[in-house]
Amino acid sequence: MNVLVKSAKIIQPNSELHNSINDILIENGIIKKIAKKIQNSDQYKIVEFPNLHISIGWFDGSVSFGEPGYEERETLENGLKVAAQSGFTGIALNPNTNPIVDNKSIIEFLINKSKKTATQLYPIGSLTKNFEGKELTELFDLKYSGAIAFGDYKKSISNANLLKIALQYSQSFDGIVISYPQNKDIAGTGIVNESVNSLKLGIRGIPNFAEELQITRDLAILEYAGGKLHIPTISTENSVNLIRKAKSKGLNISCSVAAHHLFLNDNELISFDTNYKLLPPLRTFTDQKALLKGIKDGTIDFITSDHCPIDIEHKKIEFQTAKYGTIGLESFFGAINSILKLDEFIENITTKPRLVFDINIPKIALNEIAEITLFNPDENYIFEHKHLLSTSKNSAFLEKTLKGKVYGIFAKNKLILNN
Repeated sequence: MNVLVKSAKIIQPNSELHNSINDILIENGIIKKIAKKIQNSDQYKIVEFPNLHISIGWFDGSVSFGEPGYEERETLENGLKVAAQSGFTGIALNPNTNPIVDNKSIIEFLINKSKKTATQLYPIGSLTKNFEGKELTELFDLKYSGAIAFGDYKKSISNANLLKIALQYSQSFDGIVISYPQNKDIAGTGIVNESVNSLKLGIRGIPNFAEELQITRDLAILEYAGGKLHIPTISTENSVNLIRKAKSKGLNISCSVAAHHLFLNDNELISFDTNYKLLPPLRTFTDQKALLKGIKDGTIDFITSDHCPIDIEHKKIEFQTAKYGTIGLESFFGAINSILKLDEFIENITTKPRLVFDINIPKIALNEIAEITLFNPDENYIFEHKHLLSTSKNSAFLEKTLKGKVYGIFAKNKLILNN
C-alpha cells in the first residue's frame, strides 16, 4: 500500500527526527522519504489529520480477548481491529481462553488466525496445564511455536518448587516466566482492596500483603534459581519498593502496571459499579502515587491496558458475583496521556515492553518497514459508550475525562483508521 502522511510531528526519543514535523512517503509498506514537503506526484493516498503526531507502533503487553471458547466476550478479528483503532500495532495475548493456551496447536491457531490483520499478535502460553498449577506445560514446544512468555493469567503459582523448576528449565531457551502476584491464602475470599473504603462498604478486602508476600517469595526463588521473571500488573507501594530493591541487586526481573491502577483508586468503589471490580483490586491513592513514581524512575518496566472483556451476563450483576476485569484498549491513550508527559508515555508503550519480551523494535527512518501509530495528544473529551469498540462494554473509564485521540495505525502494509 502507498500512502503519503502529511505534516506529522514525529515523536521518537533518541532520534534526530524527534519533535520534527515532516511528510512521510510510504511505498509498499516501506518508508521511502521523509522531508518537510513531499509532492504527491503519484497520487498516493493522503493521510492528513489535525495536530497529527506519529510514533513507532504501540505495544500492549497484556490483552485478553475470548476466542477460542468465549467468542461472546470478544473474537480475534474484532479484538485485533479494536487494538489497531486504539493505536496498537502489537499485542501480547493472554492464554485465558477455552481451551487454555497450553499446547502448540492453539499457539499456531492464534498466530495463523491473526496473520492478515494489521496488529501483530504475540501469544503468551500458559505456564501450567489447564491453569491448575500442578504440572508445567511443554514450555520448549510453546516457545518454538511462537509463545513469547509463559504464565497462568490471574492465577498465582502456589507451588514454590514448580516456579523454581520453571525458571531453571526456561533458561535453556531464554524463556520468560510470568508469575501473578497474589497469595491466594492471604487474599482469601476478599474481592476489593482492604482499606477504610472496604470497611465502610462492608465488602471483604484483599490486603496489600497478599501481593507483597507473593512477590517476596518469587524474588527469593528467582535469586536462587536464576532465569527471567516477569511480575504483571503490580498494584501496591511496597511491591514497587520490593522490585526496586531486586533490580538494584541485579536480578533479571521485570514488571508492569495496568492503566487503571495509575488512573483510578479505590474511592471509585462507593458507586458499587462492577466495572471497578478488578484484579488486582484498585488500591489507595498512596499506592497510586507510588506506582506513578515507579513508572517515572524506571522500576516498573511498562504500562499495559490489561484489557479483559467480560460479557454483560457476568458483569452487570451483583458486585459479589460479578467477574473481575475491565476493557482498556480504547481508553488507554486518553487515560495515560493525561497523567504522563508524552515522551514518557511513548517510551512505556513502544520500546520498553518490546525489550522485556525480546521483540524487534521498529524505527521511523528511511528504508525501514513502516509500523507507526497516528494520534493527537491534545484533545480532551469525556469517555462515553460511543467510544467503546469492543464487543463487551465493561469499561472502568466510562464518564472519565481523557486526553488524546488515536487516529489509527499503519502496519503490515495496512492502514487502519479510527472512524
